[in-house]
Amino acid sequence: MFLIVGLGNPGKEYDKTRHNVGYDVVDRLAGTNSIKVDRIKFKALTGEGTIAGKRVMLMKPLTYMNNSGIALREAMEYYKLSIEDLIVIVDDIDIEFGTTRIRKKGSAGSHNGMKSIIYHLKRDDFTRIKLGIGKKPPEWDLADFVLSRFSTDERKEVDKMVIKAAEAVEAILKDGIDAAMNSFNIKNTAQD
Repeated sequence: MFLIVGLGNPGKEYDKTRHNVGYDVVDRLAGTNSIKVDRIKFKALTGEGTIAGKRVMLMKPLTYMNNSGIALREAMEYYKLSIEDLIVIVDDIDIEFGTTRIRKKGSAGSHNGMKSIIYHLKRDDFTRIKLGIGKKPPEWDLADFVLSRFSTDERKEVDKMVIKAAEAVEAILKDGIDAAMNSFNIKNTAQD
């Protein structure tokens, strides 16, 4: 089984914010693959089903972003999953707005959700799909920026990015990470 985790914060006040694009991708995967993500398990909203012929659990942690690793660790231990069975979908301020990047491993950077996951799993070599949510304006506080909503024009681009990220998950499950990276990573740069 694959564990596919979209990072975000629970509650209506965080719905459709920059930090919740991971949740948006899980919602997209759930809708296009007829999986109900409505059970509370492992301190997360979860749903099980099949995507690209593979058994999956979709997960939206309810622990708030900074403790995302708690939910992941519990699910991975319960199902005895290997690190290769994990795909994390995460917002990223350091890549170009509207872009999707697949990575096999990496640091958390400034992302507290990723810091929590790496801390709880004690490793950083898991697949992640990074979504470019835009660069923080200099006058903004980082927390305020990631918890802000997109403009109407930005949201149109974000919706396209969410569709592309869901397709990237399906490609990873169907063809493997290397093939998916070749298809979805338009450019590889040292900083991301």
